[in-house]
Amino acid sequence: MKVFEDYVSELQSDMVAICLEYVENKADEIYIYCSCESKMYVFDFFFRINGMVIHKHQLNEAKVKLDNLDNLAYDVSRERQKAALKIGNENLKLIRQKCEDFNRDMPTEIKLFYDVKKNSLKANYRYDLIYSHDDGLLPDDIFDCWFEEVKKVI
Repeated sequence: MKVFEDYVSELQSDMVAICLEYVENKADEIYIYCSCESKMYVFDFFFRINGMVIHKHQLNEAKVKLDNLDNLAYDVSRERQKAALKIGNENLKLIRQKCEDFNRDMPTEIKLFYDVKKNSLKANYRYDLIYSHDDGLLPDDIFDCWFEEVKKVI
């Protein structure tokens, strides 16, 4: 019989799978940001590839040399980005539904870090309000801050 953690784990694994598919399995690390405050759902992600931390729309700007291809072309079209974000948001809504079904608190923020080579997923959860109580702060600001933090470390 499945328990709450099984459902959440499956949904988070699906989020990772979406990002892996988006980057054609060529990333070293995947960073996934999820937010749920005031009935607003946010899902976004970025990557570390060959030592570079890059946004999903910048994949073709990275100097990726894999499989002896100098210019590996990724499909970073708006349609593909929107499709990936939509699936991630749907997973986030399913996590919220499971939280309600199991009478658990829904995190206001989930940060997932996936190490591709180690096949290791780490998650950090927050339950306090992060941006909805601040008129000048948006979820994109939090995501961009995390991106910059990771970029500095690498």
